[in-house]
Amino acid sequence: MSKISKKFGQAMGLIDKTKVYEVDEALELAKATSFVKFDESVDVSIKLGVNPKHAGQQVRSTVVLPHGTGKKVRIAVFAKGEKALEAEQAGADIVGEKDLIDKIKEGFLDFDVSIATPDMMKDVGQLGKVLGPRGLMPNPKSGTVTMDIAKAVNEVRNGKVEFRCDSFGIVHSSIGKVSFDMGKLHDNFKAFFMAILKAKPQTVKGQYVRGIDISTTMGPGIKIDSRVAKKIVEE
Repeated sequence: MSKISKKFGQAMGLIDKTKVYEVDEALELAKATSFVKFDESVDVSIKLGVNPKHAGQQVRSTVVLPHGTGKKVRIAVFAKGEKALEAEQAGADIVGEKDLIDKIKEGFLDFDVSIATPDMMKDVGQLGKVLGPRGLMPNPKSGTVTMDIAKAVNEVRNGKVEFRCDSFGIVHSSIGKVSFDMGKLHDNFKAFFMAILKAKPQTVKGQYVRGIDISTTMGPGIKIDSRVAKKIVEE
């Protein structure tokens, strides 16, 4: 048995698989079961009672986590002229127009979020097959197609994350790092969960939140009581 397998097994031993935990219990366990030397992300997966094949039941939105994700986010901006200068002054990592589009066509993808001015989208659309599957395509619904470039860059820097349900109706997101204190993790979970509830499609009937799991990057999943989770939004 490898060292990693042994440590994973030890981490699993700390979790009662028959139990559904309260939010803070699960967050504390996630921190306690981290067994690697790097600062792992704390991730949340929420199973929703939606059918993503129906356009009216797709869940996609954004949320600004109060304490950010703890990750350094590289931002690419498609803009020209004054808006390109605005992006540079706001702290975007990569700024360009046709040159950036050509660079991405050649395989460059060293960024985590892309933002574009509306006038650039006709050209950026050429990158749909490259950026779309990776969740990197600018989109008006997420606020990443906008003339207010400085605001968009600052929001991403301050912890704005985009989320969407996958083909199984599950939404995944990081809500911080193992090194975060409990207060920060609690606040970020609350903000993320509130955003999920707010994004509920009107066409969804019956139980919306079907299950919640928390884990670290390498750690085992910990189930959260969704009924208790809903109560924290009322705090």
